[in-house]
Amino acid sequence: MNRRNHRLDWVLALAVLGLAILPWYRLESGLLSTGWLSDYPLGAKAGPGLVQLALQGRGWLCLPLLALLPAVWARFAANPVPRARLLVASGLAGAAIMVLQGFAIAYSGWRWPVFEVWFGALGTGQEAFGAGATALLTAFLLLFSFGLAERGVLRGDAFVVSAITILIAMVATFVFYPVGMVLVGAFQGIDGGFDPAGFLKTLTDPSIWTLRCLSGSGRCGVAWSTLTLAIATGIGSTLLGLAFALVATRTRFPFKRALRLLTILPIITPPFVVGLALILLFGRSGVVTQGLAFLFDIPPGRWLYGPAGIWIAQVLSFTPIAFLVLIGVVQGVSPAMEEAAQTLKADRWRTFVTVSLPLMRPGLANAFLVGFIESLADFGNPMVLGGSHGVLSTEIFFAVVGAQTDPARAAVLALILLSFTLTAFVAQRLWLGGKNFTTVTGKGDSGQHAGLSRGVAALSIGVVSVWSAFTLVVYAMILFGGFVKTWGLDHRLTLEHYTRAFAVTFDHGTLLWNGVAWGSFWTTMEIALISAPLTAVVGLITAYLIVRQNFAGRSVFEFALMMSFAIPGTIIGVSYVFAFNLPPVEMTGTALILIVCFVFRNMPVGVRGGVAAMSQIDRSLDEASLTLGANSFTTARRVILPLLRPAIVAALVYSFVRSITSISAVIFLVSAQYNMATAYIVGLVENGSYGVAIAYSSVLIVVMIAVIGGFQALVGERRLRREDRVAGLSAKSATSPQDNIQPQEKAA
Repeated sequence: MNRRNHRLDWVLALAVLGLAILPWYRLESGLLSTGWLSDYPLGAKAGPGLVQLALQGRGWLCLPLLALLPAVWARFAANPVPRARLLVASGLAGAAIMVLQGFAIAYSGWRWPVFEVWFGALGTGQEAFGAGATALLTAFLLLFSFGLAERGVLRGDAFVVSAITILIAMVATFVFYPVGMVLVGAFQGIDGGFDPAGFLKTLTDPSIWTLRCLSGSGRCGVAWSTLTLAIATGIGSTLLGLAFALVATRTRFPFKRALRLLTILPIITPPFVVGLALILLFGRSGVVTQGLAFLFDIPPGRWLYGPAGIWIAQVLSFTPIAFLVLIGVVQGVSPAMEEAAQTLKADRWRTFVTVSLPLMRPGLANAFLVGFIESLADFGNPMVLGGSHGVLSTEIFFAVVGAQTDPARAAVLALILLSFTLTAFVAQRLWLGGKNFTTVTGKGDSGQHAGLSRGVAALSIGVVSVWSAFTLVVYAMILFGGFVKTWGLDHRLTLEHYTRAFAVTFDHGTLLWNGVAWGSFWTTMEIALISAPLTAVVGLITAYLIVRQNFAGRSVFEFALMMSFAIPGTIIGVSYVFAFNLPPVEMTGTALILIVCFVFRNMPVGVRGGVAAMSQIDRSLDEASLTLGANSFTTARRVILPLLRPAIVAALVYSFVRSITSISAVIFLVSAQYNMATAYIVGLVENGSYGVAIAYSSVLIVVMIAVIGGFQALVGERRLRREDRVAGLSAKSATSPQDNIQPQEKAA
C-alpha cells in the first residue's frame, strides 16, 4: 500500500503542477523563453488553469478539477476495491472531459453550433493546450492506469499498464487522428460534402488497376507497379542485408570495419543525391553510358528512368536498414545449436540451411517488411528517376500540390497504399506463425558459431564486394560533384560551393557563421538529436510490450504502429498540417511538430528491430527477475535492455539519419524559423545551385558518420561471450558454461 500511495502522490503532484503552476494554454514563444513571464500568473495568455477558471471566465475548467476529486479521495481510502474504482473513474472522466472540451471550444467560442443551442454562447474561447493542460491530461491517464493495475489487470503491474495506456493515447493522437483527418477526405466532394460516388469512381480508375502490362499492350496501373517494385525491393534489400550480416559476423573478411561504414552511407544521404549520381553514371550522358557507346558502339538508352532505375536506387538506399535489422539476429543464433548439428554429422551447408537460417526467420521477415514498406512510402527516388513511370507516393504528391489539386484522390491512393502494407504485415505474421525462435537463454553458451560453407561464404563475399565497389563509385561521383564548377558540364576544381555554404569568419574577436547553410544545419542537428533517443525509447518500450505482454487488442495496437510508416510522407505532412493547426493541439510552424513527426514516423523501425531481437531472448530471464522481487521496469532496464544493444543502435541510427534525410513529410512542416536540411537542399536544387547542394550533402554525410560512431560507442556492443572463430572448435569451448555467462545475463 505504501508503494501505491507513493506513486499516487507523485501523480497528484503532477496534476497540481498542471492546474496551479504551469501555463494552461500554448505559449507562442515557447515555454523555454522568458517573454511569457510578464503575463504570468494572472494573464489570459500565460495563466495556470486555476487562474483561467477564476479570473478569465473559463468556467468549463471546473469540470477537470471536479474529476480530480475522486482520486484525492482514493488516496486516503483503505479498502482496495473502492480505491481502484475511484482511480479508474477519476482518470477516465478527467481525460474524456479534457478531450471533449479541447475539441468543442475554439478561439471564439463553441466549435459546433449545436453546443451553443444547448448551453448558450460563451463569453470567450480558448487556445490550444499548453504545458499545464498536457500535464493534467497525463496525470488523468496515469490515474486510470493505476486504477486498472490495482484491480489486477496485467497481474497488477502498474508500469506495464501505464506504458500501454500512454502509448495508446500517443498513437491515437499522432497517428490515427491526423491520418483520419486526411482519409475522411476520400469521401468528400469538391464542396466538402459527403460524396461516396466520387470515392468509388477514383477507386475503380483504370489507371490505378489496369494489368495491360501483362499482355504487352501497355503499362500496368500505378497500384500494381508500386506493389511489384516494393516486393522486388524488399527481396533485394533483405538478401543483400543478409549477405552483409553474414560477411560481417561469420567470415574472416579483412575489411569488416570499412564494410560496416559502407553499409551506413546510403541511408545518410539525401535520396535525390543518390538519384543524381546514378544519372551521372547511367543516364544518356552518363560516364558509363558514354563509355559503352565509345567502346562497344552501344546506343544510349533511357532504361534508368523507370522501374529499373528506381529499384537500383531503393535497394542501394534500403539495404543498410536490412543489415541493421539482421546483424543482431545473425549474432543471436545459438552456436550450441549449430555445434549440435555438426556433432550429428551435418556439414556446414546443411547446418546453415536447417538450423541457422530458420532461426533467422524473425529478422528476415522484419527486414523484408521494412524494405517493402520503405519502398511503398519512398518519394525521393521515384521523383528523380521515375520519369513517366509514376508510383503511388508521387501520384499522391501531385494530387495534393499539382496543377489540379484533388485531395480526395490523394486520400483514396493512400488507402490503397495502406491496404498493401497491412497485407504484408498479415503475411509476415502467418509466415512466423507463433513459432519459438529463442536462442539467448541466459544459461551460458560456450559454443562458437559454425563457419559458412565455401559456397555460401564465396557467394556472400562476392556479392558484398561487387555491391560495395558500386556504392563507392556512386559516392565518389557525389563527392566529385562538390568540388567542380558545374556538375556534369564544367569539371574545373573549386572550393566555392563549400565556402558559400559553410563560410566562417572572425570580426573583432567574434565568430561569424556567414555560410548560407548554417541556419538549417544547426536546426537539423538539434531536432535530429532530440528525436533520435525519443524514437528509440518509445520503439523499444513498445516492442517489449508486444513481445512480453498479453493484453486485449495487442494485434490492433501493432497494426496501428505500422500506419505511420506505411502512409507516404506526403500524406503524413499534409495530415499534420490539417490536424495540428487548430485547438486542442496546435504545433504547425514549430520545432515540436517536426520532432513528433519524426518520432512516430520512424518508431516502427525500432519496434520491428526490438521485436526481432526480443524474440530470441528466453522468457525465463524475465521470470527469474520477477521471481526475485524485481518489478517489470527493473527487469526491462537491468535484464532485457543490455541484451537489446544491436536493436538500440539500429533505432538510434535510423531515427537520427531519417530525421536529417527525410523530405516528403518535412517539406510541408518546415517554417522560416525551423528549416530542415533536406528542404533547404531541395530549394538549392530548384534554383540550380547543384554544387552547393552536393557540398551541403557531403558535409551532412561526414557529420552523420561521426554522430553514428558516437551512438555506437555510447551504447556499446551486446556481449554474449561468443568468439568470432568461424571454423572448428577451440579449447575455450570446453570451459564451464558458468564462465561464459556475462554480467548482463546474470542480472536475473
